[in-house]
Amino acid sequence: MGAGTTGVATEMISAVTIKGDRVFLNIKASPNASKTAFSGIQDGRIRIRVAAAPEDGKANAEIRSFLAKTVGCPKSAVTLETGEKSKLKTFSFPAEYSSELEKLLIVG
Repeated sequence: MGAGTTGVATEMISAVTIKGDRVFLNIKASPNASKTAFSGIQDGRIRIRVAAAPEDGKANAEIRSFLAKTVGCPKSAVTLETGEKSKLKTFSFPAEYSSELEKLLIVG
């Protein structure tokens, strides 16, 4: 019940949105990492370290692959909605795959 718990819950609510049959993730990408992984939630965005350079769409492709593998959906079902050339991005995927993401975000 501490303030820290409320803050984390608020961050998660603003980072993940369900609209219709799609889940939207607000992401802050940190490129050139040694491996691609979730690294927390901050400022209403899921932070993802990305093992790719931010050039020629490589980081976006790596995030798309990582999200597809994480939630268990085909890469073609993961869509970059906004932020093609920005660290601040929004990706979406079908809501039917959201249960795996929920488990990871709660545990991680």
